[in-house]
Formats: sequence, structure tokens, C-alpha cells
Amino acid sequence: MTTPSSVHAPVRATPPPVTGYSGTLIAACSAVFVSQAISALPASLNGLFQSSLGISGIQLTWITAAFMVTVVVFEFTFGVLGDMYGRKKLVLGGAALALVGSTVSALAPTVEVVWVGAAINGLGAGAMFPGSLSLVAAITHSADQRAKAIAMWAGALSLACAAGPLAGGILSSGGNWRLSYWFLAVIAVVALLLTAFLAVESSAPEGRKLDVPGQLAFAAGLLLVLYGVIQGAEDGWGSPRIIGAFVLGAVLLGLFVLIENRVASPILHLGLFRDRAFASTALVAVLGMFTFLGFGYGVSMWLGPVQHMPPIMIALAFVIVQAPTFVLVPLLSRLLRVVSPMWLLAGGWALMGIGTLVFSRLDVTHHSFTPLVVPCLLVGFGFALALNSMTAVALNNVPMHLVGMGSATINMIRDLGFALGPALVGSIALGHAARAFDRNLGTAGLSPADLQAAQQVNQLAGPLAVNGLPQGAPGSLASGIALQSLGDGFSRGLLVAAIAAFAAAVLTVVLMAGVTVHDPDPEALFDPLHPAVDSTPVVDLPIPVHPDQPGFERGTRHDHA
Repeated sequence: MTTPSSVHAPVRATPPPVTGYSGTLIAACSAVFVSQAISALPASLNGLFQSSLGISGIQLTWITAAFMVTVVVFEFTFGVLGDMYGRKKLVLGGAALALVGSTVSALAPTVEVVWVGAAINGLGAGAMFPGSLSLVAAITHSADQRAKAIAMWAGALSLACAAGPLAGGILSSGGNWRLSYWFLAVIAVVALLLTAFLAVESSAPEGRKLDVPGQLAFAAGLLLVLYGVIQGAEDGWGSPRIIGAFVLGAVLLGLFVLIENRVASPILHLGLFRDRAFASTALVAVLGMFTFLGFGYGVSMWLGPVQHMPPIMIALAFVIVQAPTFVLVPLLSRLLRVVSPMWLLAGGWALMGIGTLVFSRLDVTHHSFTPLVVPCLLVGFGFALALNSMTAVALNNVPMHLVGMGSATINMIRDLGFALGPALVGSIALGHAARAFDRNLGTAGLSPADLQAAQQVNQLAGPLAVNGLPQGAPGSLASGIALQSLGDGFSRGLLVAAIAAFAAAVLTVVLMAGVTVHDPDPEALFDPLHPAVDSTPVVDLPIPVHPDQPGFERGTRHDHA
């Protein structure tokens, strides 16, 4: 593709092997693993958060939202910082922030402090997501190498989607959710050390500088929109505060686009979206990733605070969701070379839509894990196909000297969908549940004392708290009404998520029709201003030798010019 500042590079038939390739790939995979584990781990703890901290459904949603909002808001700027000062330094800083955020959450006395820890973790992950992907792009200079490295990076992300909740479920089996955050702190230290000793440094500072007006407009606009989405169910969608947040947020995001068109060094080159494959992938990724994390949030709430299953069962659901990725990893890099990204993406979104639709039809009063297996597998297969395809399309159409920006853009778009998933599904589910509970409580035939107690608990923390009342406690006779109301609410929220996935599948076919499979653009594989990485690793691991590895013959390394 061509952007206003594109650099056209010569085609290199046999690019030289990169010193530090193996170590950098390991470091990048460890960084994205930690980032995604921080995002996924709280899913298995929602039930414990609700019972130990005595919080409402919206307060519970903000634990996830505080993380995702800070990830999305600052990813663009982190991408620029990586290009300017080095992607390795960016990952190191992100891992340090993750260590701090996890420690704050582990020591948190109240839910407000948990939110602070989640926000700091979001800053760390917001640095590591684009930083790790940029490290991968900077060391891969052939189509085969790029495809294999992306598959490994995406596989590490998917592994964390399963390992995070699983670790949370195991460590919190005794009822102490704080141990899970200490686990996150430990793996953040591991990622920091691996990056420090194994990764090579790379950068592309030419023509790049911080876009402060653009960052401020984007951050304020997106924060206001996401605030409106999350708080809409509790404050009322028609309340002046929520309407004002949406209107002002939209104005600021429009201002952001104007700023990016005018500044010399934008945090987002709008020229990237002139490429049809990139622009189409970006649009459908928001819808598809909304479905994925909306599904994940629905699973964690359905099994946790709603059905009161132990954390390990919630973790098992996420292991099943990610199981297809481990089956597909050996095939994904090959599929990316021979199958049109249109069909991989559309097929992935369709499978996710079917799985989410099946989940939305389940009976909340049926306390069994078995009916969740099929929808979890369907969503897992769909996610594996879609994640690899969208990442490859993005990197293969972005010039190497803009790889930090490209990585930040595709990660931000994915994470925007992730942020909207819990926010919108939670708002729809909890808002509908509150209305249904209020409507049905008066006709339930409860004694005046039980009716009053249930109403008081509902006013304080909503139907989720009523559903969690111990048997025999005042108001506990209304827990069945609360359970059914919550089940109906989450079924409605999940139905919206399923529709979004089907819309993504249709839009993929319509918008990407005619897009053919091709190797990455030459300028996406080689930056003539930076033909070599900026530094050598402290510890240089051997590069795996494959029969078709460019630059090797009979296992002997060649240092081509």
C-alpha cells in the first residue's frame, strides 16, 4: 500500500537471518501472553469479587472496563513511542506497569482501588500489545517467516486467554482472589526479564513525534463514549449525563479525525485506511471482537455471580474456548498463504455468531456445565481463524517504517471491540434484569417483610445482589425471581453479540470481495532506513533451522548484505 510518507523498498529475494530472532520472538510472545492474561484472568473471579466486596453489577463491569478503556485510549501513543524510542523499551515499560498494577490490585481494600490497579494494568498491556507485535514485524523479512511468527504471537495470546482464567480459578479455589493478582505480578517479572535479555531493539524515529492534540482529543472522546455505554444501564439511556457523554464524545472523535488530517506527524495515518483490505478488516474487527469478549463476559457472569459455580468451572469454559487454537496453530500459517483472508475472517465471525446464539438460548435455571461445551468450541474455532487473519492483513499492508503505528492501530481496533463487549453486553443484560425484577417482584406473593428486604437489597446493588443472598436471609425468597431476570437479561445481551458477529461475516464478504491472497508488500518486510536492528540481544539464542529457511544451507548461517 502507499501512504503519504511511504518508502518504497527494493525486493529482497533471500533476506538475511536476523540476529536475536528466536529470543525476540520468545520475548514478544511472553509480553503478549502477560497482556492477555491480565485481561482474561478476572473473568474467573467475578463471583468472588461480587461476594467479597459486596458490589453491584455495574461496579463489577468497571473492573474489566477500567482495564480495557486505558488499553484502547493510549495504544496509539504507545505505538508512536515504540517507533521513536524503541519497541523493546516500550515492552519493558509495559511489563513494569503490569507489575505495579497487579500489586495494587492484590493489595486493594476496596473495589475503587481494584479499578485503579486495573487501569494501571491497562496502561501496561496497552504498551505491550503493540510493542510485542512491532518486535515480531521488525525481525521477519520473508512471507513465510512473517506468517509463522504471527501464528506464534497469536497462539501466545490465545494461550493466555485460557491460562489466565485457569490460573485464577486454581489460585482462588480457597476463596482468596488476591493470589491471582500476585500470579500476574510474577509473570510480568518473567516477561520483563525475557525481554531485557533476549530481545533485540528496533525503532524508526524518522518523521515521528508525539501528537499531543490528537491524543487528547482521542482519549477524551473515547472515554466519554465508553462511559456512556457502561453507565447507560444504571443512569438511564435518556439521562442528560449519558446523552451529553455520547454527544461530546462524538464531537471530540470528529475533532481527532480533523487533527490527524492536518498534523505533520499524526498518531494515526488515515492513509492506512486507503487500503481496502486494511480498512475492511478494521471495521469488521470491532464487531467481531465485541462478540468475542461479550461472549466471554457473558460466560463469566452466567457461571459466576448468576449460577454461583466455582471459579475453576469458569476457567474450564475458557480453556474449552481456546482449545481450538492449539489444534489450528500448526495449520494457520499455511492457511494464511493459500486461503483468501475474506473466507477465513467471514468463517471465523460466522462460527462465533452461531456459538453465541446457541449460548443465548440456554436456560439459566439449568445448572449444568455440559450445554456450554458446544458454544464454547464454536466461538473458539471462530476466534482462532479471525485473530490470525486480521493480524496478518494489518501487518502485511503496512510499511515497515510505520509498523509501530500499524501494530497499535490493529491492536487498538481489536481492543475497542474488547472494551465494548463487556460494556454493552453488561449494560443490556443488567438493565433488562433490573426492569424485569422490578416488574415481577410485586406479583411474586412474598410476605411484606421479604418483599421490603428484597427491594432494599435491589436498590443498593441490583438483582445480582438479591440472587446472591444466602438461603434464609431476609429477601432471599426473591432470589429465584432475580435469577430468572438475570438469565433473560444476559440472553438478550448475548443475542445482540451474536447479531454483531453475523453482521461482521456479511460485511467481510461484501467489503473484501476480490481481495486476493498475496505475499506481504515489499515495504512491509524491509525498511531501507533501518536494514538492521538497533542492538544485539544480551543472550543470543540459536535460530531454528528449517529446510526452506532463507539464508541457510545445510544448517550453516549466511550473513548476506
